[in-house]
Amino acid sequence: MFQKILIANRGEIALRIIRTAREMGIETVAVYSEADKESLHVSLADEAICIGPALSAKSYLNVQSLIAAAEASGADAIHPGYGFLAENADFCRMCKEHNITFIGPSAENIERMGDKNTARKTMQEAGIPTVPGSKEIVTSEAELKRIAKEVGLPLMIKASSGGGGKGMRIIKKQDKLVSGFNQAQAEAKAAFNDGRVYIEKYIESPRHIEVQLLSDGKNAIHLGDRDCSIQRRHQKLLEEAPSYLYGTALFEKMGDLAVKAALFIKYKGVGTIEFLVDQNNNVYFMEMNTRIQVEHPITECITNVDLIKEQLYIAAGEALRIKQKDINFHGHSIECRINAEDVANDFRPSAGELSLYLAPGGPGVRVDSHAYQGYKIPPFF
Repeated sequence: MFQKILIANRGEIALRIIRTAREMGIETVAVYSEADKESLHVSLADEAICIGPALSAKSYLNVQSLIAAAEASGADAIHPGYGFLAENADFCRMCKEHNITFIGPSAENIERMGDKNTARKTMQEAGIPTVPGSKEIVTSEAELKRIAKEVGLPLMIKASSGGGGKGMRIIKKQDKLVSGFNQAQAEAKAAFNDGRVYIEKYIESPRHIEVQLLSDGKNAIHLGDRDCSIQRRHQKLLEEAPSYLYGTALFEKMGDLAVKAALFIKYKGVGTIEFLVDQNNNVYFMEMNTRIQVEHPITECITNVDLIKEQLYIAAGEALRIKQKDINFHGHSIECRINAEDVANDFRPSAGELSLYLAPGGPGVRVDSHAYQGYKIPPFF
């Protein structure tokens, strides 16, 4: 097992990793930008290293600074958390080149599943149902119109890289097709430096269901599902586990499909397969997240499995410690994401000092947060 891990992230996920590492007797190194010097993860880790100015591009996304911090502190592994560099194949390779374990899947898996168009083709090869749409990246207006005619309206134009609704356009009228295509390309280029897009049939009023996975590359299990259908601007706000499908044949089917997908690509680590379920209970693969997710706590609450701990064991080269028969579901859990927003101004992000902060408590309540009264929420992240 690792002796010391560097956490290449901030906020609640950094604290979450510190908590499990401490229970396992692993030392932790926090990194922080100048804007985060008062953050809790800085004071609670065993060591803390400033890696740059406030802007993410010069700190949390600065691969050279992160590698230098890991080497200077003697860390033998890096946990990327979620966001930032968690699904960056080049960062994964850079860690390997410096004999530092990247706590996550291989660079090949990240590339294969991180690019949504490649992931769709991979899942089709694995026999996993996907939403009807283009087979390749769409590059011209002529190709766009041809595929739109085949797929039919409404359809969705989606960025091949990234997520969070960036580079995505829903087209319901023919006269919006070309302009939506150009807008999606431009937005994807600006957000991810990758303007490639593809087309899918737009599934109206679907349920957004994701299945939690653990896999060591040879064996894989699922830990049930989560319903993530309540969203705003394609950002999840409420998640619940298990979903309304629990106890049905469809619940079992999605679990089996997720495990089949993980085994097909020889996936190693924690991850989730996201599905769309239409009104006729047809299941379609949407994407895979090759990392721990924000909503992992609600799965932990209903299974009593510490996903970060299992992630660390897998990254350290150990075989999967849990079998599918060991997973017992109990109760129901809901995650509510509390965001610093200006409600009166179309829910725009709102930085500033938390003058009052009172975390909920009581039986059955779990709080994953780095906030505290007097904490100044920075505008940079």
